[in-house]
Amino acid sequence: MSFCKSVIVTFGVAVAALATLVPPASAQDYPTHAVRIIVPFAAGGPADVYARELAQYLSQSLKQPFVVEDQPGAGSIIGTANAAKAAPDGYTLLAMSNTHTTNESLVPHKPYALMRDFVPVAPINSSDLVMVVHPSVPAKTLKELIALAKSEPGKLNYASSGTGTPYHMAGELFKSMSGTDIQHVPYRGSSGARNDVLGGQVQMMFDAITTMAPNVKAGQVRALATTGTKRSTVLPDVPTVAEAGVPGYEATIWVGIMAPKGTPQAIVDRLNAEINKAIDRPEVRKMWAEQGAVPMAMTPAEFGAYLEKDIAKWANVVKTANIKIEQ
Repeated sequence: MSFCKSVIVTFGVAVAALATLVPPASAQDYPTHAVRIIVPFAAGGPADVYARELAQYLSQSLKQPFVVEDQPGAGSIIGTANAAKAAPDGYTLLAMSNTHTTNESLVPHKPYALMRDFVPVAPINSSDLVMVVHPSVPAKTLKELIALAKSEPGKLNYASSGTGTPYHMAGELFKSMSGTDIQHVPYRGSSGARNDVLGGQVQMMFDAITTMAPNVKAGQVRALATTGTKRSTVLPDVPTVAEAGVPGYEATIWVGIMAPKGTPQAIVDRLNAEINKAIDRPEVRKMWAEQGAVPMAMTPAEFGAYLEKDIAKWANVVKTANIKIEQ
């Protein structure tokens, strides 16, 4: 090999080695302009609330605006489909929840597939749900509610933020495990469902503790049970569904961030690091603990494995409970 060729080869090897050490320019400079976070749910629900909290922190830490866009409809499918079609450049993110992992089996003919068209970025937090009834419902305990529902099949209604959402799945799982016939009333978002339960238009609802607890404490609704494996520190006097009459019952809600497939890994990793820093702040942990939310810190790979496991879990529930989409 000639001296010149040797120098060129050596130089090329050196450049290649440096390339493995230096992050791509896109990741170094990211973001250079506003980033949008699509929330495929209505305003006021957990995904919207925590996406806005996260957006505020990311705007400060990354020195560019992170703007939340609520795009509700079709049980999260409309907004999610729009996010799937966005350029995979880190400037469109998706705020998602276990609605998405449930929909993988509940809604097979969607314009996207979660793990095919998105990449995991990071989870945000999780919380238990609380089963509440309007004060006009005569049942004072979960066992009394089950007895009432069995004595009047199909007469009680429960509201949810839409088909496939954690509120809907919690209700269907409860029906299946308690042997009751309670009618599902889907809404376009949790705010509308919550307002109609508070107003007495619908008798009951499974709702996130983080949003419904103030209404419970104000006496606007009656809490019969919470859905975790142990009592909530926010509502310690309220038993779990499992201890109040339906052994083995458990349902939660969690929220996280994904990005369109093809988003550079370096950008995904940077966002993951920033999100984990955000949820680890003492003031955030304290505030969330008071609300009943628990931070979920994972790497993108760990979050991906979590999503796969959750998809399989809800596919089994959908099949076992024979849950169908309302036409």
